[in-house]
Parts: sequence; structure tokens; C-alpha cells
Amino acid sequence: MDKRVVFDFEVDFSNGGGIQGQEFRLDIDGEDIADKTLADYIVEDMRLLMVGDVRILNKRIIEEQHKRI
Repeated sequence: MDKRVVFDFEVDFSNGGGIQGQEFRLDIDGEDIADKTLADYIVEDMRLLMVGDVRILNKRIIEEQHKRI
């Protein structure tokens, strides 16, 4: 089985407002992933601009087959 991280996140924008995600899943290499690395992935993959704080919440590593090909 492969490793995936499941987590919630909150992003605040420097010009006001924000977004949230719950039960977000991401394939990972290895046994763990740093919160900062997850935050960077979210910002880059969603092409977010004017990002203030990013919070990673309820992070857990699970064993599950990777979905990406």
C-alpha cells in the first residue's frame, strides 16, 4: 500500500477573505510530510495569489493506493 496524507486546511488572503478545505487527500512519497510543504502545494497547485496565513489541521497519514497515474 502507498501512503497518502488526509488533512483540512484554511487559507487567509492578505486582501481579505479566505478558503477552506476538508478531508483533502494527497499522495506522498515516504512516511510523513511537513505542514509547510503541504501549504506550499496548496498555494501552488491552486494558483493562489495574495496568500497570507495557511493552516494545516487534522493531518493524518493513511495507507491507500495512490490515485494518480
